[in-house]
Amino acid sequence: MAGRIPENFINEVRNSVNIVDVISQYVSLEKKGKDYIGLCPFHQEKTPSFTVSESKQFFKCFGCGKGGNVFKFMMYKENLNFPESVKAVAKFANVTMPEGIGMGAAKLSPLKQMYKEATEFYHHILMTTKIGQRARDYAAKRQLNEDLLQHFNIGYAPNNENILLTYLRQQGYENKLLEESGLFVKSQQGELFDRFRDRLMFPLADEGGYTVGFSGRRISDDPEVAKYMNSPETEIFNKSKLLFHFFEAKKAARSENRLILYEGYMDVIAAYRAGIKSGVASMGTSLTEDQVYMLRRITPNIIINYDGDNPGVHAAERATKLFDKVPGFNLGIVVLPDNLDPDEYVKKYGVERYQGEIAGALAPLEFLLKRLASKYNLQNDREKLAYINEAIKLIAQVNDPVANDLYIEKLAKQTSATRESLKASLLREQRRLRQVQRHKTVVSKANNSDPPQIDLAPIHEDEDPAIIRLFYLFIHSEESRKYLLSKRFLFPDESYAELAELWLKYHQSHENADIKGFVDFIPDRLQEIVANVEMTDMPPEYSKKEVDDQLESLRRKNIRKKLANLQSEIKEAQIKQDNATVLKLVSELITLKRQVN
Repeated sequence: MAGRIPENFINEVRNSVNIVDVISQYVSLEKKGKDYIGLCPFHQEKTPSFTVSESKQFFKCFGCGKGGNVFKFMMYKENLNFPESVKAVAKFANVTMPEGIGMGAAKLSPLKQMYKEATEFYHHILMTTKIGQRARDYAAKRQLNEDLLQHFNIGYAPNNENILLTYLRQQGYENKLLEESGLFVKSQQGELFDRFRDRLMFPLADEGGYTVGFSGRRISDDPEVAKYMNSPETEIFNKSKLLFHFFEAKKAARSENRLILYEGYMDVIAAYRAGIKSGVASMGTSLTEDQVYMLRRITPNIIINYDGDNPGVHAAERATKLFDKVPGFNLGIVVLPDNLDPDEYVKKYGVERYQGEIAGALAPLEFLLKRLASKYNLQNDREKLAYINEAIKLIAQVNDPVANDLYIEKLAKQTSATRESLKASLLREQRRLRQVQRHKTVVSKANNSDPPQIDLAPIHEDEDPAIIRLFYLFIHSEESRKYLLSKRFLFPDESYAELAELWLKYHQSHENADIKGFVDFIPDRLQEIVANVEMTDMPPEYSKKEVDDQLESLRRKNIRKKLANLQSEIKEAQIKQDNATVLKLVSELITLKRQVN
């Protein structure tokens, strides 16, 4: 598995990083006791079940079951093979790979490779060719300087019906993949033509930074041509599960300690020009739950800065309610004045003033109350009372006494109502909400007699606490290992038995054998078992009596399993009226029961 990379180099790379630092690039981790927890990057969840052990340098998700060391994490997250994962971790640790070893680029899927080449092709046309001059002039007018063009890898699709098609065919791509790519349209006669023409091209990257689609912005003034054109959804591109600039922004989030959510990619670029590197945007669609979970895995600190016009403010209101469904966010909302979007605001008022707007982001409830107040004429008593009633309903949903007091105080000043009367209304509304919740719970229990389906990690068929404990001691205690071998103990589970045999070989061939190195030299199917054992909280102390007790537990379990099988065989023999077999099986049953007793 790792033969081409020297083992001592693999150990050096592994020992040069802290798994917490590496995983923190992808997941917002919070320290709980001696471990770190966060939302799993491999499946969607509301309650964190993803655990990282700094002392053991392992991770484990108790929801989906994935686990391993730092290399395994990179293999899962970036879809890498083992040598590629070593290279990725080495890069993170600033450790130079040995010359000529493991230096090949990660092999992409054919479709991702095609998009990579298309991105480079469009970018080359924009930056270096005569045909790209018109697009460069347009980019300059939009304040897209060379640094921005390079950072966002922006390109240009010329007004030519088959320039990209011709280029990709020259690279050896066949018609079937070209048709599936979404980069071309097919005529009724079956001919392919470039989908994007005379457009500034903005690559759309996945979480790993690989281009999976494009958004093209027309550079002509022709109103008959759509202003924006996005790639259609393909095998690798699903816009509801993608955020523009996410790969780069999650790195910046570590220093800025936040992510800023925008409506469009031009807003992200304007923010980047203003010195804000942690901007992301959904791709012309309403925010989705998948995107909310993507953000939560990186940081709880999110600022929404949609356009300042009515549709933008409405979208921000919807997004605020969507974020409220996922616990743990520290949300802020920026509403820019004069109906401006961030790109327009930066151009009109400058960088410093825009950064001030970001620093003054509103709390969600403050934003919703301001939004609510704008719908009423507070000079009219009838409308003021209606506003107070709706505002109380919003405040009552916040389960925080300090926040309740703060907003009741603000509401009293805003409406000239007394604080006492507003507090009384709030308490009444909170009682009503509790009654509604109790009713929902009763109805839910009545309508759902079956227990809810819970997505649990797959459990090994014969997994047993005694096996886990004995394997832990077999690995970590030489005395226990020798004791178990002296008793000729064999693990009853085939996977554990294979692991024990592999450990003995590894231990004999390595002077300083440890579990961190061992896990890189065993088959993938066994690595999660080791991670599960390592992430199980167990005392290092033991006694021979404990080992004997664990062995006895396994012996009894094995006998009970045999008893259950015998009872099934006896029933079958009775149905067939095979009395001789029944007598033979009953005799075996009695013997086994004596062994249990």
